[in-house]
Amino acid sequence: MRPLVLWNKPDGAGVRLGNGPDAKGSSFMAEVNETIAAGLAAYYEYVAADLHKWVDPLSNEQFWRKPYPYGNSAGHLVLHLTGNLSYYIGARIADTGYVRDRDREFTEKQPPHKDEALRAFDRTVAMVVATIRKQKPDDWGKPYTADREPEAADRFQIFVRCAGHAYHHIGQIVYLSRELART
Repeated sequence: MRPLVLWNKPDGAGVRLGNGPDAKGSSFMAEVNETIAAGLAAYYEYVAADLHKWVDPLSNEQFWRKPYPYGNSAGHLVLHLTGNLSYYIGARIADTGYVRDRDREFTEKQPPHKDEALRAFDRTVAMVVATIRKQKPDDWGKPYTADREPEAADRFQIFVRCAGHAYHHIGQIVYLSRELART
């Protein structure tokens, strides 16, 4: 297992998460682990709250309507975020058994009601937060692989990349929700 480097010192040495020769005392590692877990969990909860801020006021029809001939509806972006987190974190780290159909996230012809799509998203975020909280100091640096994800080499990186990906799509949802409110 490749240890996760938290920061590098001028001499090239780094403080690493793990039990290897570069690891610090167990109380320090427990504190760093809790800081990482609390910060990531809070960020995913913030992303979920922000998503709800923008989609809760939409009707079911607005949630699934594309205000432009190109792009996605807010609803399809919610399905995409649910699928993304369910696969990259649920299936690949939490061993949920989730099987992803990415194309369907954007093309679902008979989508669920808005309320069900949001409940599924909320359950998925709760699973992500629980998975984050279960990580031990040695887990963050464990090797990570997944289809369509060549960049994340360890668990810490996939949690960060998925958080950034989610917030990217929240930005799109903000834009779509504002446009739908005008029509």
